[in-house]
Amino acid sequence: MDSSSLTCKKLTVIAVLAVLIQVFGLGFFVLGFFPVKPALSGFSGVESFYPPGADSAEFQNTTNLSDSQLKYLYQELSLVPPLFDRLILLVIDGLPAEFVLGKDGEPPPKSFKEAMPYTRSLLTKGRAIGYHAKAAPPTVTMPRLKAMVSGAVGGFLDVAFNFNTQALLDDNIIVQFLKVGWKIVMHGDDTWLKLFPGKFSRHDGVSSFFVKDTVQVDQNVSRHLVDELSCADWSLLILHYLGLDHVGHLGGRNSVLMAPKLREMDEVIKTIDLNSLPTNNNDQGRTLLLVVSDHGMTGNGNHGGSSYEETDSLALFIGPTNFGSTSGTTNKANQVDLASTLALLFGVPIPKNNVGMLMPETFISLTVDQQLRLLELNSWQLLRLLEAQLPGLVCENFLCDNFRDDGSERTRGYSSLEETFCCLYMKAADLHRSWKSGEEKRSASGDNFHNILVAYHDFLRTASEWLSHRATDKPVGQLIFGVAAMLVSCLILLSLLFLLGKQVFSEQNQQFSSANDDLSWWHLDEIFILVVIVIVVISMGSSSLVEEEQYIWYFMTSSRYLLSLRKVMQHIATRTEKNTSATLGPKTNNYIQICSIFVILISGRFLRGWHQGGVNWTNLPDISKWLEQAGSTYIKLFQLVSVFILINISLVSLLWSRRSKKNFMTMVSLMHLFPGMLVLHYITKYQDVAFGTGSYDATLMAQIIYAVLGFCSTTIVVAVPWCIPFQNRTQVQRKAWGLCFRDSAYVIGLSYIYYWSLLQLLLQQPINSMPVLFLFLQVLASIWHSSGSNQHLRQWVEVATLYYMGMAGHFGLGNTNTLATIDVAGAFIGVLNHSTILSGILMFIITYASPMLYLLSMVMYTSVKDTSGFIVSQEGNIGSLLKRTLGFPCLVPLGLNSIFLIAYTIVLLLMRNHLFVWSVFSPKFLYVCATTVCVCLGVSVVASTMFYICLVLAYREKLQTRTD
Repeated sequence: MDSSSLTCKKLTVIAVLAVLIQVFGLGFFVLGFFPVKPALSGFSGVESFYPPGADSAEFQNTTNLSDSQLKYLYQELSLVPPLFDRLILLVIDGLPAEFVLGKDGEPPPKSFKEAMPYTRSLLTKGRAIGYHAKAAPPTVTMPRLKAMVSGAVGGFLDVAFNFNTQALLDDNIIVQFLKVGWKIVMHGDDTWLKLFPGKFSRHDGVSSFFVKDTVQVDQNVSRHLVDELSCADWSLLILHYLGLDHVGHLGGRNSVLMAPKLREMDEVIKTIDLNSLPTNNNDQGRTLLLVVSDHGMTGNGNHGGSSYEETDSLALFIGPTNFGSTSGTTNKANQVDLASTLALLFGVPIPKNNVGMLMPETFISLTVDQQLRLLELNSWQLLRLLEAQLPGLVCENFLCDNFRDDGSERTRGYSSLEETFCCLYMKAADLHRSWKSGEEKRSASGDNFHNILVAYHDFLRTASEWLSHRATDKPVGQLIFGVAAMLVSCLILLSLLFLLGKQVFSEQNQQFSSANDDLSWWHLDEIFILVVIVIVVISMGSSSLVEEEQYIWYFMTSSRYLLSLRKVMQHIATRTEKNTSATLGPKTNNYIQICSIFVILISGRFLRGWHQGGVNWTNLPDISKWLEQAGSTYIKLFQLVSVFILINISLVSLLWSRRSKKNFMTMVSLMHLFPGMLVLHYITKYQDVAFGTGSYDATLMAQIIYAVLGFCSTTIVVAVPWCIPFQNRTQVQRKAWGLCFRDSAYVIGLSYIYYWSLLQLLLQQPINSMPVLFLFLQVLASIWHSSGSNQHLRQWVEVATLYYMGMAGHFGLGNTNTLATIDVAGAFIGVLNHSTILSGILMFIITYASPMLYLLSMVMYTSVKDTSGFIVSQEGNIGSLLKRTLGFPCLVPLGLNSIFLIAYTIVLLLMRNHLFVWSVFSPKFLYVCATTVCVCLGVSVVASTMFYICLVLAYREKLQTRTD
């Protein structure tokens, strides 16, 4: 396509088509790369008690057996009597194992240790066995519950399904318990009700997402506790407490509410334990109390990523008598090990898709024959799963006489994968067979028994690790198609950008050829913008740089404006050397540029030091930590100062609107002042109680602020183009139309960024109030820098710089490329009852505060570009104006995002077998996808606003022409 034929209509249609292709390709890739992990259909039965490959004719038909008959059949086949008769599963959401068991052999922090004295006494007496049960990412509730009950590792996109839980159809211990006639009661997190609809005899569910509630959400569970403990009609009681997780989201690990909440949980454990101990009046059987957590939490109380703090979940077995194990609190396991352990403890088949291994310390009280039998059953189950996923795994085909099974040989590929598994299993099976035949002396203290244990554990550990980390088969054709579609979209957008730049460059050459001979040369700042793209793309291939991406954006944005400062100073020096006297206009522009650059650099430095972002350096001191140590009084003071300064800057900025009517601007000023005062009132009166039990007034106030912000912004957008005055007819035909366009864009653009900043001051964590103000200052300074710069500087450079600053500000607010830094608490401000859609929208608004702020600033940015030369006397000039003003602000963000999107998609494809693919690269890809949504939404708002302004002004000009 020739650049001269690139009309506004063609540009719009092709750009929209490119975006649709991009979204289509991205969807194809995501569905192909993150499929639901394949699972064996059906449920385990009597075949679980026979070795793989056994003749199915030997299996007893169980279809006509009653629940009790099936239960006794399982016990007869397992050869091991159940250790317990009833199970109480106590889930304390978000409880790090460190709080109960300590870390690295050290006891828990003093405040936490003193908060759970009864639980600590159980560990000391040997009544309890504690495990650091490592949870697999993503560390959010729904996939972690699925892992505990099924023993299977879910797909990574379970983090998205966590907000819309579907029924669990795979084999799991809940179904296995129901098959043997258990009655199950559940109180707590309603995620259980969604996973197992219709499976509970009694239930009382509470919402897991309404994080403002830290009290009632647990009281709703505890109110049933005493009554349920006195009942004999259930075999499994599930209690899922959410309050501790909510405390973490609101105040972090060190919240003042954390120790009281731990004391409350300790009292719950004490109540359950004392009421479930066997007595003369209690013949309900042996009861196992299993205290677990679905995940841990980071220092600020969030979770979702793969750090130690987030994956360090708890598994605490509390029995009526001593377990016989003295290891106490140093045991380690995987969360998926719970399913196989519970199945073997209660004599039911292990779920089919379980990838975990039993926790051996819980079976110490059994005889040596029984312990080996359980290891055998676990090995048979994992071998069946291996055979299903490795068709070449036929152990009869391998000769293992000379097999060397040390880990170093296997790591170096001494044998094939199938041979490794078969020989490890056959070694354990042969040793066990020899033991059972009586050829070996049966003694738990002998070397022979120890050798069998080691052999079984070696096979179980190797199989479990491989099954847990095995990458699912991905449809290569679908992935390639998705990448190709995104690549085509990227090329289309870049081609449009190139053609538009070529057209603008040609017009500038014709208009300014005598005054600007250097328009054909590439300048340093333009080269720098392209270098940034290359550096960011290269950094995507490094897991460390993905984790610490913020440093790249901080350095690049600071360097960009240092180059601008150097350019301004060179211009001033050149003029001085030539002894030329500048007019007032150029001098003012230079002063504006220098001042705006210093505002940007200083604000950027504060933003960089506010949070130690990323993963590796979060423990280092920063401004936010200093303020938190200083206390909430200082934080609130900073909030109030931020809102006050924000209001005043917006009112002063409105005065710079050149040609608006005084009465009209007074009304706009009031519409800026009123919501600002409401936010001030909210912070002063309601913020401290916003997450308390009596927060109805705070919620109502927040809803009023939402409504006022929505009404004011809509009113200003709709009314401003109608109220900006034209001047006389001569000017209308020459310059006035363009000036009205600029004034309308200025007022609307300023309102956009002001209202967006007010919304962030309401939703962001209180510690982020000053960073929000710094972002607002940076936006205004960047726009004023553009207004004072050379009008013939290539516009795409300025727009790209704004995009880069939006990314730097994203990390300046404390965001990272891990899911743990997503602010869940703010997503419930103004939400009276849980709404997944509404809370998801608020969560998106909080997370992408900075990128969206800079995208919305494009409306104001267009107002500082010279449009006075456009005349609307001929048809098509509106399109020319829109193309010149909207082309770069829309195409540059879309083009840059498409480059980063396709580059990272290819990186993710290449890293699909990388060790950190699920912990580092996949979370980053989710952020890249969300950034794409953010850019598309921001560009849509900017384009719609500018189209509306042009249509209204064109209509008004037409009416005025008819009147005249």
